[in-house]
Amino acid sequence: MSGGTLVRRALGGHAAVGLLAGALLYLIALSGTLVVIHDRWQRWEQPAVAEATTISPAAAQAAIAAGLAQDAGKPRTTHLYLRMPTDDLPRPVVTTDHGGWYVDGTGRVVAPEAHAWTEFLIGLHEYLHLPLAWGMIVVGALGVAMLALIVTGVLAHPRILRDAFRLRSRHDAQLARADWHNRLGVWTLPFALAVSLTGAVIGLGSVGYTVLARAYTGGDLARAYAPVFGTEPTPDPAPAPLPDIAVALRTLATRVPQAVPTYVIVHDPGTRGQHVQIIAEHPRRLIYGDTYTFDAAGLWHGSLGLSDGAIGKQVAASSYNLHFGNYGGLAVELAYMLFGGALCGITATGTSLWLERRRRRGLGGDHLRAAWDWVIWGTPLLLVFAAWLRAVMGAEAPLTGMFWGGLALGTLVAAVRPAAVAARWLRPALAGTILATAIGHLIVLRPVTAGPIAIDAIAGAAAALALVLLVPRLSPGARFGQRAVPVAAE
Repeated sequence: MSGGTLVRRALGGHAAVGLLAGALLYLIALSGTLVVIHDRWQRWEQPAVAEATTISPAAAQAAIAAGLAQDAGKPRTTHLYLRMPTDDLPRPVVTTDHGGWYVDGTGRVVAPEAHAWTEFLIGLHEYLHLPLAWGMIVVGALGVAMLALIVTGVLAHPRILRDAFRLRSRHDAQLARADWHNRLGVWTLPFALAVSLTGAVIGLGSVGYTVLARAYTGGDLARAYAPVFGTEPTPDPAPAPLPDIAVALRTLATRVPQAVPTYVIVHDPGTRGQHVQIIAEHPRRLIYGDTYTFDAAGLWHGSLGLSDGAIGKQVAASSYNLHFGNYGGLAVELAYMLFGGALCGITATGTSLWLERRRRRGLGGDHLRAAWDWVIWGTPLLLVFAAWLRAVMGAEAPLTGMFWGGLALGTLVAAVRPAAVAARWLRPALAGTILATAIGHLIVLRPVTAGPIAIDAIAGAAAALALVLLVPRLSPGARFGQRAVPVAAE
């Protein structure tokens, strides 16, 4: 196969995959960019909750008792979680099968956990609000599609690395858009490869384990997962006092002093079959942590070996942080958001290039262009409206229905009346709503006392983003529908 034939086929495959999956990939990229700082969004959504940077083993013991006390009159909880305070979320959280509550540094419940908008964002990114198993499969398949786009994109542009810093932003609008698409693709190539590969692995992992279970364990998923994530002992529902997690935390601090506890999990609390697992981060490691097991008396039973066991285990435990950017602190999170924003731009300009080519060939496409404008600008607009709906109606607001209903309605309007859905007014509308949200949050939702800097910083960043969106583009040919002298696409 000649080089020219390979390029043409790669370009054709790149366009086909992009058109088939473009809108969903944009949703995944945009929501993923926001989800990187999900802990900070959680604080922003509930700014008045008292914060505690540390919690002692004794207070942790009190917290699990206080959490279970919230379940009075409800069915018995099978799994209780205590999330330890971190730099991103300095609020201990105790969660049962029936809800979650913030606790203070003494283990006393201070407020219910009600970050519906943050959970809405996470659900959109991880499974597109579909039933969980099917949603994970779809998102995993989109990760594979992204890998295909990366490979075909590189093959379709033999000079892509040589021209990495060649940007003709003041030329014809179509040529400028193609340059931005290609250059952003080069600059974010390692990031795109990492997140698409890990996204495919995480999303399709359930499918792989189901296949393994059917082939080797008679369909028992728990046994299939056991080599990586361990097994649970046989349940014994007979009543028993709560486990001593204070002893377990002290034992972990003695035996693995470098480990930083992030979660305490009590399986079947208040029964004779209960046991305790502590998930702990290892600084300067890519793994999300290792899991340490204790009995009800707090006696050490060993670890899963995610930090020092088989390479396969360590790789599996590293995929999550590599995908979500949960390592390296705020600097890494900001880098992931920057690269994620670039990925949104790549996805948006890819379909825009195809639509403009159709228009220049006299094939029309105003309806498709309006629909794509709504996807690009309407999606973040609906995310902002979802935040407003959460603020007005509380944690029970129908955010998912509003979002998908609005997306479908906007697409329908674009198909019927393209002029009603256009980027020339959607972009300033988005900027205005973001700015109003930032100002409203500082005036209405911010605590009367001086709030944490992290919460105010999000409002400040949102205001800055709104101002950037309001700045008119400098290039006279940058507006999407502007007619210009046809040139050959790169």
